[in-house]
Amino acid sequence: MPERSFAEEVKQLEIGDGETFEGEGILAVTKALLQSGVSYVGGYQGAPVSALVDVLSDAQDLLGRLGVHLETCANEAGAAAMLSASVTYPLRGAVTFKSIVGTNVAADALSNLSSAGVTGGALIVVGEDYGEGSSIIQERSHAIAMKSQFWLLDPRPDLQKIVDLVEQAFELSEASSTPVMMELRIRACHMTGRFAARDNRPPRYSTRDLLPAPLFDKDRISLPPATYLQEKRKVEVRWPAAQRFIAEREINEVFEAAGEGAAPDLGIVLQGGMYNNVVAALRALGLADAFGESRIPLLVLNCVYPLVPEEIAGFCRDRKAVLVVEEGQPDFIETAVKALLSDAGLGTRVHGKDCLPMAGEYVGAVLLEGFGRFLAKARSTALPSAAARQRVERVAASRRQALEILGEPVPTRPPGFCTGCPERPVFSALRLVQDRVGPLHVSADIGCHSFATLEPFKIGNTILGYGLGLASSTGLSSMMRNPVVSIMGDGGFWHQGLTTGVANHVFNRDEGVLVILKNGYSSATGHQHIPSTGSNSRDQASGMDIESALKGVGVRWIRTVDSYRVGRLVGTLKEAILARGKGLRVIIADGECMLARQRREKPAVARRLKAGGRVLRTRFGVDAETCTGDHSCIRLSGCPTLTVKSTADPLRRAPVAHVTEGCVGCGNCGEVAEAAVLCPSFHRLEVVQNAGRLERLLAGLRRRTIALLQGRDARGRAAA
Repeated sequence: MPERSFAEEVKQLEIGDGETFEGEGILAVTKALLQSGVSYVGGYQGAPVSALVDVLSDAQDLLGRLGVHLETCANEAGAAAMLSASVTYPLRGAVTFKSIVGTNVAADALSNLSSAGVTGGALIVVGEDYGEGSSIIQERSHAIAMKSQFWLLDPRPDLQKIVDLVEQAFELSEASSTPVMMELRIRACHMTGRFAARDNRPPRYSTRDLLPAPLFDKDRISLPPATYLQEKRKVEVRWPAAQRFIAEREINEVFEAAGEGAAPDLGIVLQGGMYNNVVAALRALGLADAFGESRIPLLVLNCVYPLVPEEIAGFCRDRKAVLVVEEGQPDFIETAVKALLSDAGLGTRVHGKDCLPMAGEYVGAVLLEGFGRFLAKARSTALPSAAARQRVERVAASRRQALEILGEPVPTRPPGFCTGCPERPVFSALRLVQDRVGPLHVSADIGCHSFATLEPFKIGNTILGYGLGLASSTGLSSMMRNPVVSIMGDGGFWHQGLTTGVANHVFNRDEGVLVILKNGYSSATGHQHIPSTGSNSRDQASGMDIESALKGVGVRWIRTVDSYRVGRLVGTLKEAILARGKGLRVIIADGECMLARQRREKPAVARRLKAGGRVLRTRFGVDAETCTGDHSCIRLSGCPTLTVKSTADPLRRAPVAHVTEGCVGCGNCGEVAEAAVLCPSFHRLEVVQNAGRLERLLAGLRRRTIALLQGRDARGRAAA
């Protein structure tokens, strides 16, 4: 089941004219798609846009009535390829995935789509995961849009504006015969707000109203000589058409200076997605009021590519200096603005990366400093008020004081596995097996398991991409004393690991060990279903499993081991590592994601308790008297519930290990202690709720017997 049910939000997708939609940004985008007459939607899960497909998966009845087809795709390339339906047919389609990593996977399909052009509107909604909260490499979608020449929207974070732009994106795509990409930052996806809803619009052609006949247009095929014509049409027809549409429909917005002390001789050109951060920083400087009225004029680029020369020149004319606020690098927009103003013969000074950092997220503190530099360089009279300068100085002073008190940077707290995660014991086993076979090079992959590259495991020498753990081992596999051990989740396996890694290894007769972590879901992005879940998003049986797929491409050495059995994992890993000459050896570490399991089991347990039924819970603990305090168990396990506590024993100086109440009873701590032959201090507890009469009687007898034995031992020690 997905991480979150959108059953209540789905009801809002039904509302129409005269009603108000309230909810998150990504849900507003979903409603906008239905209002735009979309015929098909597809996507691959990835923060922060996973909810778009998730909410539509919960809206199957509505989609069926409208005739909208929904596809949960195997990867981003498959999602992008769906848009081929709009090349020759008047079908509006939308796909979604995470950027930049997902956009990289989809790049081949996007290039061909952009070259051929589209008849029906084609929209790509990407989660622009850039900045301090990102989980991926720091690149921007802007370069992809420029490379393939499709248009890039970066909407101002306001739900009404985002919804309007979704609908206008389809019109822009059709007016210019070009796909359109909309990038949404994480805050835009998850911010809440409201907008005036409109009726959902059944598509012209759909699963209910079928296309009359297949169409063929040789000029839409991306092969020579058609590709030469397509390239000319891009720059001679489609580009000017897009610029006209952007200007005529006023996609970009100008907010003139307002209020006392306005500075019309200055200007700020900014990406639409940066609007809230910019206004907040201006307000902190006393250069904007609580309602967002800025004393410095703003040109908000809701479409960052292509730029419209007349808009840029019109905004900058008669201004002494402008600041380009462009988060990330390279400085595509700043360079383009400088070139356009030069071509227009305008002498407006353009500032950007000389005032703001070249790379990194533009949070409030960064913008405050950057705006101060800009105003100083522009020698503007629109300086912050005395009160504003005092506020900024107080913030800076408090930061300096905190650093002085700390004396040194606060230790980092790396992300780690959840309590009870079935992937943790696998990496405990990998650490233990190296004591027996020697050091290993581990080729890591994208997924929850990539946390193993951090403390306490520090396992994983490289990460090259989702599902590429095995493929990225091939350059080393023949040059290492021990075979390379590659890691792959079942999500990565189905994404592209089966073809780029497994099939390639078998085809080339390469040596290697692959550990597939099968937890049954795309867990890191919200527990979306994948082929090894056993069912798709419509709860239809998939009939697919990893072992059959491996055998189908020729893998012969396959072992399946329970993820929580650390001792068996160590033994199987050792067997695989030493089995040279047997090609690719695959270990499937099988254990359901604990979060998904808890989410499924807790409601059932609560219902059983409420009905008076018997419930057995397992917990683990540490005997404080037996524990030696060397904490090897913590270093080898890394479980968040395994910590330390002080002891009352005056002869002990080190704290002892302790299991907190957060324990979910997975048993990994005890398994690791046993496999590593650490100590016998771990014990298993069974907590019974709503026990029967006989069970309570036996438990009472057991407690009294233990008390009597403990009393006899105490008397014996006292007599001695």
